[in-house]
Amino acid sequence: MRRTLSMFADPMITVLAIATLGAIAFPAVGEAREVARDISNIGIFALFLVNGIRIARGEILRGFANWRFFLPLFLFVFLVMPLGGLAVSRLAEGILPPLVALGFLYLGTLPSTIQSATSYTSLAGGNIALSVVGAALINIAGVFVTAPLFAVLGGGEVGELGNEAIVRIGLILLLPFVLGQLFQGWTRDWIVAHKSQVVWLDRIVIGIAVYVAFSGAVEQGLGEMFDAQGWAVLIALVTGMLLLANIGAWLASGAMRFAREDRIAFLFAGAQKSVAIGAPLAAILFAPEVGGFVIAPLLLYHLFQLVLAAPVANRLARASD
Repeated sequence: MRRTLSMFADPMITVLAIATLGAIAFPAVGEAREVARDISNIGIFALFLVNGIRIARGEILRGFANWRFFLPLFLFVFLVMPLGGLAVSRLAEGILPPLVALGFLYLGTLPSTIQSATSYTSLAGGNIALSVVGAALINIAGVFVTAPLFAVLGGGEVGELGNEAIVRIGLILLLPFVLGQLFQGWTRDWIVAHKSQVVWLDRIVIGIAVYVAFSGAVEQGLGEMFDAQGWAVLIALVTGMLLLANIGAWLASGAMRFAREDRIAFLFAGAQKSVAIGAPLAAILFAPEVGGFVIAPLLLYHLFQLVLAAPVANRLARASD
């Protein structure tokens, strides 16, 4: 019970709540928003530089070597989940604002988490090493796959992924990650030794990206677009997508006859979605007046996956015992 309740003390939830409420109460508009967006881009560059440093090259190679686990995980995250997101997006059309409905497709194309997927895999008695490597590889792949996949599945609603967006992704996401991989021999030990301090870089950068996005959405009248029925529909669709993702991941890993420990790793690495990639990438892909609407399903999904993951992990741990 204590472990389940501790989810509500997750610092990331606090950061997201402060960023969202801050945008509602004090939205950044005009020149202030441009300054905030520049700060966000600098923070995202630093975040992906650190990610490149802390994900060891050996882990990447080991993940590719275990293709029997990684390939099905890749297909689940970047084929099954995006198609599910597309289906929910179509279902939400005409009920929710168009950009919020499109947010379900964006949610589906995102990679999984690393930290929480690994934590809950450990709590449930799963294969921790496989979870770390699998989630890390999926996150790396997401930097390359999510944006074009979102553009292809979104079709005319998204429009073409223009050269400007591709350049921004290259400069702000890929370049720092590659630099981090190149220089990790000199810096990784320091990053690992200061993990508890470095993790706040993730939270602060994500918080700034969410604040900028929601500032634009507030300026565009986000509050007036949702009544009680709209919120109920949004919550119901996010909950349904999350439940289907978890059930699908568990059944898929069973169909492939994975060992129980590997099935647990597949469950949490496959069904969870990363706000650590989703919020920064949205800040690059979308104008602030658009991004806040698109990431609304993602923020709720992130909260609900933590609500669900704790009791699921505890139940799996008891079953293993």
